[in-house]
Amino acid sequence: MKRRFTILLLTLSTVITLFAQNKHSDSIMLAAYLSEDMSVWREYVDDPTHLSPLTTDFLFYEYGFCGYMVDRDKAHALPYVKRYKQHVESLRQLLPAGHYEMYLSAAYVYELRLHESMHPLKAMNMAKDAAQKATNDPLVLAYYGTSLFYAPKPFGSKQEALKYFEKAELLSRDQKWHDCWIRPNVMMYIAQCYAKTGNTSAAISWSQDILREYPDYLYIRNTFLPALQAE
Repeated sequence: MKRRFTILLLTLSTVITLFAQNKHSDSIMLAAYLSEDMSVWREYVDDPTHLSPLTTDFLFYEYGFCGYMVDRDKAHALPYVKRYKQHVESLRQLLPAGHYEMYLSAAYVYELRLHESMHPLKAMNMAKDAAQKATNDPLVLAYYGTSLFYAPKPFGSKQEALKYFEKAELLSRDQKWHDCWIRPNVMMYIAQCYAKTGNTSAAISWSQDILREYPDYLYIRNTFLPALQAE
């Protein structure tokens, strides 16, 4: 009887674990990103069970969520950013080439935008270092592209950023990236680069391509593309 009870507990534990994993699978997190429902991401990042053990997968989504918080909810972003920065250091030895520099650069950028740090050049140099160490990693190349996109001249430009976004997009055509939020995010930045450099027709065409692949991308469908078409 005791043995059966133990087996039952183990079975229930396995079912609960699998449910939790499926609840925050890459495809579900992608759908939440496309529909701008970041409550799903908040639930994932706030769940303490994902901290033991701490994984690089968790750090990846924590990185994205901190960016969202800094953009949309600065008043509550700092505790998330501080914890994220600690996690970057904790996982340093487990991260692929270039990822430590990329994630730490992002932490400096988040702190800068929250007026908690003054390391813009350090953040930029680390982003460049990351791209040099991971020349075929879509995630790292996309991050460096983003750094160049937002950097003031002479530290970056939309034209230079576009080169890295295009390479990241090409590399992300691999099936394993299709259900990852990085791919539609990179595609969106390519469209923005075209728009920011005066190539409206290319921006419209690219936005339409995005919607063919990700028809539920609300920002592109409801905001970005209609604004371009209205010009």
